[in-house]
Amino acid sequence: MATATRLIQRLRNFLAGRDLQAKLALRYGEISKRSQPPPRLPVGPSHKLANNYYCTRDGRREAFPPIVVAAGQKTLAAGAQAGSSGSAVTTGEKKPVTPGPPVRKWEISKDQPYL
Repeated sequence: MATATRLIQRLRNFLAGRDLQAKLALRYGEISKRSQPPPRLPVGPSHKLANNYYCTRDGRREAFPPIVVAAGQKTLAAGAQAGSSGSAVTTGEKKPVTPGPPVRKWEISKDQPYL
């Protein structure tokens, strides 16, 4: 609309029935306030004035995995069973589970065995 000549602007405003140029600056209703308070940022590794090296400014380097102080429950060793003496209960190895219905055994017809 800025490239239109004054004659075209007046013709367009007349045909629209209102001044289209007046509302261009306020076309977005959700404009933020101009006087915002400064942000409250927590003090971090970059707020130091001395010894502020690039490799030490990364906050991810200051985080460590959690330390387990005391376990809430006992853990079992691999292959051990809870509540058994080990020799009383012996289980065989389980077959792997096959998805779908069980496979039927195919039978070859007796009258034409070489098909």
